[in-house]
Amino acid sequence: MRNTPFTRSQSAASCPAHADAKRDAGSGTALPGGKSAHAAGIAQWDPRSDAVQANQIAAYDRMRRQCPIAASQYGYTSVFLHSDALHVVLDHKTFSSAVSRFPSVPNGMDPPEHTAFRALIEPYFDAPHMAAFAPRCHAIARQLVDQLPAAGSVEVISAFAQIYALQAQCAWLGWPDTLHEPLRQWTLKNYRATLSRDQQAQAAVAREFDHYITELLAARRAAGAAAPDDVTTHLMHNESISRPLTEDEIVSILRNWTVGELGTIAASVGILMEYLATHADIQRLLRDTPEHLPAAIDEILRIHAPLILNRRITTRNVELGGHVLPPGTRIAVLWASANRDEAVFGDPDEFRLDRDPGLNLLYGAGVHVCPGAPLARLELLAIMQALLGGTEWLELDPQQAPQRAFYPGSGFSSLHMRIQKQ
Repeated sequence: MRNTPFTRSQSAASCPAHADAKRDAGSGTALPGGKSAHAAGIAQWDPRSDAVQANQIAAYDRMRRQCPIAASQYGYTSVFLHSDALHVVLDHKTFSSAVSRFPSVPNGMDPPEHTAFRALIEPYFDAPHMAAFAPRCHAIARQLVDQLPAAGSVEVISAFAQIYALQAQCAWLGWPDTLHEPLRQWTLKNYRATLSRDQQAQAAVAREFDHYITELLAARRAAGAAAPDDVTTHLMHNESISRPLTEDEIVSILRNWTVGELGTIAASVGILMEYLATHADIQRLLRDTPEHLPAAIDEILRIHAPLILNRRITTRNVELGGHVLPPGTRIAVLWASANRDEAVFGDPDEFRLDRDPGLNLLYGAGVHVCPGAPLARLELLAIMQALLGGTEWLELDPQQAPQRAFYPGSGFSSLHMRIQKQ
């Protein structure tokens, strides 16, 4: 696959420099630990400003070229460079993952506690599990592509990408079809609560999702030996950490698997469809040589990240980006910037099938590298194979401009397309 490189370079659209990248003296925001960003000489920016939201990827490119790190009024210091992102995620002793207000197994844990739980969940994503799920995953993808209209315009985020993410994830977990619509509505509420930054609203949405899970677990316990033989039931009886998991631990694992997967898979499908619709040569290449799809999917999602960031918190004084950060500094590792770093990738918009896959941080790195990457790759390959195999062409609806998702979301909140069917 990688012996036949294909490259395509697209110049980034020019935009004025973000006015909030650096603020005047005296306007610095206090960082955790009592040290002000201004006193530390750290640049300031607002990741939620209109200028950034207009095109997050372009804004991160501008910030990366101006400064390696920048602090915001929301309490996080953003990391833009590939080398600094690796520094953070590979040093879990200095940059802790215990940042959430809610239990997070194992994402919000550090070794050695993280190690045992990571060993517990990794087998669910191994090759035999993926091979067993693949036929069902491909069938879901083909069915949804078959249902796409052959004429007119369709809004593919809500009517296709989100539905696929829900159906595929529920099928993998063994959850009933009756949960598809409630979980779709929950996803929208969760997105609105995140945008509002209302902690009470976020907590209420989190409790609602946990309620869905606890009901599923209760039904399986009531069924006893008649409970479905699926991932969820198996997790309930897993004792690989030398004891049964607690209810809170099971709920946290299932929440992480579901919430994270639904958002990123739906965003990824939208990003991939928009990219092919706006890059006719690459769409034709992948239709003619679908064996390039795995590498192409990773490369397109390097160019336009479906996941904006992950969070860490410093445990001690550490130098990063030319500044000494005190303990308690909250860090936002911007994958959407690091994966476009010119020092590593050259022109960040150049599409290449021969890149070193080890440089792509699409699924993170270090001890917290995404354990669900095999499932995500399977789901994305299945939907793209179904799309390219079941349609003649994908194009944007010229009457309906794509609407970009807002931070901390990525991709598109609305994407109208015309699907030419066979």
